[in-house]
Amino acid sequence: MSLVAGVDSSTRSTTVEVRHADTGELVGRGRASHPATAPPVSEQDPADWWTAFEAAWSQAGASPVAALSVAAQQHGLVALDGRRRVIRPAKLWNDTESSADAGWLIAQAAELSEDDDGRDWLARRTGSVPVASFTSTKLSWLHRSEPEAWARLAHVLLPHDWLTFQLTGELVTDRGDASGTGYWSPQDGGYCWDVLAIIDAHRDWPAVLPHVLGPFEAAGTWGDTTIGPGTGDNMAAALGLGVQPGDVVVSVGTSGGLFTSADCAVVDPSGAVAGFADAAGRFLPLVGTLNAAGVSDAVARLLGLDLDSFDGLAMASPPGAGGLTLVPWFDGERTPDRPAASGLLRGLRTDVSAEQVARAAVEGVVCGLLHGLDKLAATGVDTDGRLLLTGGGARSPAYRQVLADLSGRVVTVPDAGDAVACGAAVQAAAVVDGTDPSTLTDAWGLGLGPEVEPAAVDREAVRQAYADACRLYDA
Repeated sequence: MSLVAGVDSSTRSTTVEVRHADTGELVGRGRASHPATAPPVSEQDPADWWTAFEAAWSQAGASPVAALSVAAQQHGLVALDGRRRVIRPAKLWNDTESSADAGWLIAQAAELSEDDDGRDWLARRTGSVPVASFTSTKLSWLHRSEPEAWARLAHVLLPHDWLTFQLTGELVTDRGDASGTGYWSPQDGGYCWDVLAIIDAHRDWPAVLPHVLGPFEAAGTWGDTTIGPGTGDNMAAALGLGVQPGDVVVSVGTSGGLFTSADCAVVDPSGAVAGFADAAGRFLPLVGTLNAAGVSDAVARLLGLDLDSFDGLAMASPPGAGGLTLVPWFDGERTPDRPAASGLLRGLRTDVSAEQVARAAVEGVVCGLLHGLDKLAATGVDTDGRLLLTGGGARSPAYRQVLADLSGRVVTVPDAGDAVACGAAVQAAAVVDGTDPSTLTDAWGLGLGPEVEPAAVDREAVRQAYADACRLYDA
């Protein structure tokens, strides 16, 4: 029975999982941390990702594996010179220095489109309206802010591309991760040279950008191991959870997000929904937030609690947190697009309790994610399938119950371990065996786990209080 491996290179750490290709049984796992980083300047040296991969690979104790795929944090910018050396630290997805460049790109697109709004034109061309997360804005920032680095620029990669390059020596990417750059079209399946010309009309962009591999096309080899195309973290999670059209995945990690699988490309000129491609030939409309479990981590620290104790306090408070509402935009926000925002706590009184504060933190994060679910449903995609909770927050009883309560839906918590690493292993198995990944869903038991039933709470009141607090930013 052959083995395959999946890699999850996230903002915080690298995880390696080794699994049996036929059954998905986990036979080895390793994890190593990355240097801490936080907005507004969020950068890492790609060499630290490789160091973490080597440590996690060693911990996993892997026997020879037939295939390996790398999934990594989306967006970002790895700039290489003509000798394929890293020019400067990589800009990560949650770096907000390029927020002004997002607005500039939209304004330039409005001039190009003549009769159309720039947001509408960019959404139709690239599937999304750019925000500071997207690679296009970071390229614009580099062009504007570091001309010496720009003059040396010869190749542009995403985080997963760079790690695949270290393994294979090939400059390649995949359609899923490419769709998060802001200059690749999910509908047309190609780079948007007109968008890139807005940033620099004189650059030979075809020579700069990586070749986009097809789903389950091998990127190359690492010794005797076949290397898959890799993909972005959300696209890998969809594979690792066996997501089908209509299913909605809610991810509560440092950041938050929710996505579904769709048969058609999604275009949302408002910018709330990113119309990404997935890693398997379909589409992955997604709403992303900058703030999720990082918020509850921060509040737990302020209260002097470990996470288990924090969870207990949050569960001890009644729904609505006694009138306390927290807007969780601690590090700025992506959805809604408020890169300069900060958190807001409304409803404080002299008798406020730690239980209320903990509950308000969890409810604030969940309300923000459910606002994203409303935006996703408004595009017309099916969102009535399973509601799956993943990410570090999925281990929290408070997040599980509050999501079920405020959505009014059963929440499934899949037993996938690291869904991103698992999805990368699914891709590796599909590459080496020529297997349709959908056939692995049952064989590997993907997307299965305990279910949480919603309790009878006044969810409308809680969500309305959250919406009212958010409007204070517009006052």
